[in-house]
Amino acid sequence: MNALAGLPRRLARKRVALASLAFLVLLVALALAAPWLHLPSPTEGELADARLGPGWAHPLGTDQTGRDTLSRLVWGARPSLLYTAEAVTVALAVGIPLGVLAGFVGGRVDRAVIAADDVVMAMPGMVVLLVVLAIFGSHVHYAMIAMGLMLCAPFLRVVRAATLDVRREAFIDAARVAGLSSWRIMWRHVLPRIGGVVLVQGALLTGMALLLSTGIAYLGFGTQPPNPSWGLMIGDGAQIMGSSPWLVLFSGAAIGLTVIACGLAGDGLRDLVTERWSGTTRPVPPPRVVVDRRPAAAPSDTTDDDTVLRVEDLSIRYPSAEGHRTVVHGVNLALRAGETLGLVGESGSGKTAIARAVMGILVGGEIEAGRVGLAGQDITGIAHFAPAQRSRLRMGYVSQEPHASLDPSWRVGHLVAEALRRHRGLTAAQAREAAIALFDQVRLEDPEAVARRYPHELSGGMAQRVAIARALACRPRLLIADEPTTALDVTVQAEILDLLRGIQAETGMALLLITHDWGVVADLCDRAAVLRDGEIVEQGPVLQLYADPQHAYTRTLLASAPTHMIDEFRHEGADK
Repeated sequence: MNALAGLPRRLARKRVALASLAFLVLLVALALAAPWLHLPSPTEGELADARLGPGWAHPLGTDQTGRDTLSRLVWGARPSLLYTAEAVTVALAVGIPLGVLAGFVGGRVDRAVIAADDVVMAMPGMVVLLVVLAIFGSHVHYAMIAMGLMLCAPFLRVVRAATLDVRREAFIDAARVAGLSSWRIMWRHVLPRIGGVVLVQGALLTGMALLLSTGIAYLGFGTQPPNPSWGLMIGDGAQIMGSSPWLVLFSGAAIGLTVIACGLAGDGLRDLVTERWSGTTRPVPPPRVVVDRRPAAAPSDTTDDDTVLRVEDLSIRYPSAEGHRTVVHGVNLALRAGETLGLVGESGSGKTAIARAVMGILVGGEIEAGRVGLAGQDITGIAHFAPAQRSRLRMGYVSQEPHASLDPSWRVGHLVAEALRRHRGLTAAQAREAAIALFDQVRLEDPEAVARRYPHELSGGMAQRVAIARALACRPRLLIADEPTTALDVTVQAEILDLLRGIQAETGMALLLITHDWGVVADLCDRAAVLRDGEIVEQGPVLQLYADPQHAYTRTLLASAPTHMIDEFRHEGADK
């Protein structure tokens, strides 16, 4: 029941998928109900009514023997859909278990399955079908089984690839440690996770099977005249296309619409399935935001006229077994233009949750109370802003995992140019030139060559520079950098920090830096806020925090930094 909770509401928001599903359901219902519908005979007609155009008596006209086209279209759906269902069932029944088994078990099992799959894929599909039909004659069901096996080959590889990705996830290791059997893990953990891939590929297989079964019928196999099928109707209409083109038009439209509807329905169902575990489901009503109007201490000495970011009494909660768990409690922050604020704390203290709340990408959680303002505009409900509204806010984001934030399917020049076209309305040529200019701004050597590379061809430092360039595409007034140097070596860290400092000096943007490294704070930040268990325990100028920390937790964090750095900054603070 939990898996189906809210399903009708979520499906109603996907109008294209809903319309496609409705079309397919209606088509199947008409095919099944054909014997009980008051339609003219699909096999008998009056020669006097031959080749009539659409009219009241025959809404879709008649064929060359006077048979009603609408009736033949409805009755012809029965064998066409039946043969398609047979082929798809075989493909799914064979492809899903073998694909999951090969991807999960690996080793000899994987090699054996892939070797057999290679053999099947090397066979010419239509030739195999014709051979089967030549051997078994009118028993077209054997041909559908063969078709299913042929379609199974590429489908199996996609399922195997998806399983390989899931097998590397940490929760699979946890299931193994818990003592679950491989079969149970595959059934309960792997298969639900790849359900979206199976749905999309199954929908594509359905369309391909329909086209192939129609082609077989067009060649004269399967349903025999005078009984109708969509393939036979295509063949009959092709003979008189010059004088009666609507015969091919209507049967062709039925096939084309069915194939398109399968693809769109599969895509929509994939989204519904993945929303269950990806955290992308958006509730219809906006999350409850309660603003505490009680007077609070000013977060800093900023003035309203140059404040870019202001966070007031922000609380964030996540669902838990007990209902909800608040992970951020009453946070107050303010950040001026040209200023760098470091958000410091150990892992799990809520730093990233605050940043995600500001950006409106708080996956799985919600703002329980408080307000977020950007340049005087209330953006607390930014998660529900339209894309155009979000673009006008001009916020940039740099992740600590640059390669994970870059789509591996595209060259990095295209990724940055895409952002430029979105935010600045440039043409393709202008966006490409601007992307190269950004690469030069972030100090990438030979920016034109870098623009032609894929993310996997870049080092960590280069990928981080590309990520920064993409974040700068919107000319951000606020740049949020979530531990941007964590995965980099010391030399590259210094280069990235120097780069951020130089860009900030050029553009005057405000920078919110999330880190647990006091060395980074000392190098780049003007002020710092110390976060512990979702609460800010102390904030102020960096030199002041180094020279005279007031909270015991701040002193504990500072004690973890190198002694020479602490002494140096304390002396600087004393001198000032």
